[in-house]
Amino acid sequence: MMTLRALTRAVLTLLAVLAPGPGWVTPAEAQDFVPSVVFDMGGKFDKSFNEAAYQGAERFKKDTGIAYREFEVTAEAQREQALRNMARRGAHVVVGIGFSQATGMEKVAKEFPNIKFAIVDAVVNLPNVRSIVFKEHEGSFLVGMAAAMASKTGKVGFVGGMDIPLIRKFALGYEEGVKYVNAKADVFQNMTGTTPAAWNDPTRGGELARSQFDRGADVIYAAAGATGLGVLQAAKDKGRLAIGVDSNQNHIHPGTILTSMVKRVDLAVYESFKAAKDGTWKSGVRNLGVAEGGVGYAIDQNNRNLITPEMEKRLEQARADIVAGKIKVTDYTAK
Repeated sequence: MMTLRALTRAVLTLLAVLAPGPGWVTPAEAQDFVPSVVFDMGGKFDKSFNEAAYQGAERFKKDTGIAYREFEVTAEAQREQALRNMARRGAHVVVGIGFSQATGMEKVAKEFPNIKFAIVDAVVNLPNVRSIVFKEHEGSFLVGMAAAMASKTGKVGFVGGMDIPLIRKFALGYEEGVKYVNAKADVFQNMTGTTPAAWNDPTRGGELARSQFDRGADVIYAAAGATGLGVLQAAKDKGRLAIGVDSNQNHIHPGTILTSMVKRVDLAVYESFKAAKDGTWKSGVRNLGVAEGGVGYAIDQNNRNLITPEMEKRLEQARADIVAGKIKVTDYTAK
């Protein structure tokens, strides 16, 4: 039988063999700071809104080596429960993605006043909550201009997800951008539905897009989460153009997607994690528009041939005019 001294020597030898090298971070050390994110309906790989948040969390993980906890909401009742579970399990910062998290976050943030929370696309007025909202109408104005400049029929479309003021904000900004270029243009609009299921119904998105194409539209802007993937596919099938949203979606169907209205949800998540870790956290509302680099349009190798130099020059002038206050885009939610 092994003596206590021998057993101790064996354990110490094993620990020496397994000892980490310089710079290695143990799991316990890595989790001295615990960030977490709760994705909303549609899933973190919706190639749009949630995926932008996912990219921000992944960037933080890559930059710091710190893993984050995550949960993907698939049913209404899960939101509040997921936020509370993250807090109970010791998260230092909990980021909720989407306006639908607001009610749950208000309750949970009050229960855990020493934990930092952040919400994207809603405002929760509590001392431990950071609210990040965007001027989607400004970015939508710019892609509306692009749609009007690219259109040959003078008819363009918009397919929204859930019929809520936020998506009406996208739609109105887009329409104003279209009319800024062509006052006589027709803008067709459809919303996918009135429940959260509207964010994850690409079949219905495709049907609505095909209907608008059949009415003469040759460019359609999709602001509908994963539902928008059906719009992008319909444009490809019809040989027409689509405009992506939130994430840069130009790569999904290169040559068919005119541009994407990029909304920097990734930056919102990354900065929330980083500020909580660095001790620079501040609660309150952050409102990110064109001037703050929070919204814009995407040009890359996938759509370079669709945006002419003349179009880009006009878009850049409009961007500068929005920043300078010369162009004032209507915010539907402020009406």
